[in-house]
Amino acid sequence: MAPVLKSQDSSRAAHLASDSAIKGIRIDSTADMRAAVEPKIHSPRKAALYSAVLPGLGQAYNREYWKIPIIYAAIGTCTGFFIFNMKEYTRYRDAYRIRMLKNPDIHDEFETIYPRTYPAEAIKLIRDQYREYVDYSVLFFVLSYGLNIVDATVFAHLRSFDVSNDLTMRISPTIINNRTLGIGVNISVGGKKSKRLYYAGR
Repeated sequence: MAPVLKSQDSSRAAHLASDSAIKGIRIDSTADMRAAVEPKIHSPRKAALYSAVLPGLGQAYNREYWKIPIIYAAIGTCTGFFIFNMKEYTRYRDAYRIRMLKNPDIHDEFETIYPRTYPAEAIKLIRDQYREYVDYSVLFFVLSYGLNIVDATVFAHLRSFDVSNDLTMRISPTIINNRTLGIGVNISVGGKKSKRLYYAGR
């Protein structure tokens, strides 16, 4: 009898092990199916961080690749204007400093255009104008960079916004408490037919 009992016990143990293995496979497959069905969360925070680190990276995260050339065109244009205006500002600044020394042995690069008889205040005025252009270039650069981050954040939010045909709103006349005539608003969101009624009557 002992060998028979041992064989039965071993067969039961093998059967239980196989059942547990099958259940484990079923649980794992169910978890995998749920993970495959559930959509990945699109994070606006990540989109903003990516665009702050590298312009256009947040748009790539949102899969709006067509915006990347526009962003770099705007930022590149502002950078180009900044470099040009800073260079001209430096030239006129140095010329003004030389004119203010009033040393005939030191010449500036604008003497052929603006002779010594030309007032130094006029060169100072041109210098100040380019200084203002430099400030504008920096301002537009910051705005372009900021709009790049805002655009990535806003459109990352909109990716999870429900724009299906299940969004409906219906306005119809109704009676409030069987006494007053008013207006009822019926809103259905996401096909769940969740209703919120707002009344206006006299």
